[in-house]
Amino acid sequence: MNRIDINTITSHYPVLKTARAADSHKGTFGTLSITGGAQGMSGAIILAGCAALKSGCGKVILRFNQPQLPLPFIERAPELMLRTAGDPMDAQAITAMVTGPGLGLNAQSCQLAQDAFLLTDKPLVLDADALTILAGLPGTILHDNCVITPHPQEAARLLHTTAADIQADRVGASQALASQYHCWVVLKGHRSLVASPDGALWCNYSGNSGLATAGSGDVLSGIIGSLLAQKLPVQEAVCAGVWLHGAAADECVAAGMGPVGLTAHEIIDYVRLIRNRLILQAEIIRENKR
Repeated sequence: MNRIDINTITSHYPVLKTARAADSHKGTFGTLSITGGAQGMSGAIILAGCAALKSGCGKVILRFNQPQLPLPFIERAPELMLRTAGDPMDAQAITAMVTGPGLGLNAQSCQLAQDAFLLTDKPLVLDADALTILAGLPGTILHDNCVITPHPQEAARLLHTTAADIQADRVGASQALASQYHCWVVLKGHRSLVASPDGALWCNYSGNSGLATAGSGDVLSGIIGSLLAQKLPVQEAVCAGVWLHGAAADECVAAGMGPVGLTAHEIIDYVRLIRNRLILQAEIIRENKR
């Protein structure tokens, strides 16, 4: 089994650490569409959106599964663009999508999730309620630019078994999901596992118990979606995204924020800090080699 740790990140994932060109613009770094946020669950896509921005995405559009926008703008992140899910989407501008955080399970939610399944040409992250909807559609095949991020209970629904069975054989469950749905899988939990559609497996060694908090999964889906929108190779986006999520939580604990009482939104700024640090360190190494 492959390992995801700081050595893997520094040795094998060059795009994550590539410095940005001076003539870059927001379009250079992709546009991410995040669909979810049904009534009472608006915070889920706001967390995902903030994480996407601070992971480096050029533009993030939040599509709320509500008849009207729940608020005119996000005070903590006014850069986020707000839409209702019913508004037409400029598919040409979108470079990646996230569907599921706070999506809900009504008829409109099911339609939005199925619409995402059919967009096979876009990198896509499916999380939360989108996975519950997927579990109710047997025979659905995704694609190798798609990432699903189940926790054990969601994985159990997708494989029609129990969470206890998933935890008893996390490796087998990860690979079974990847094979059944023909996609990338992040099986969340202690030592999160990443499985590729062809059966390759990685185990992540960052993170701590502070991640067991509401909204943490939304932050993870925003990070991975952001890296996909920035056109990182899928393996790099998924494995690096999982590692960044855990490493940010480790930085929070080192700074005295947790693990007890760590909140999902506190993780986000540390994702930005770590990515910029990696870029700076890579630049110093390159300069020293000249």
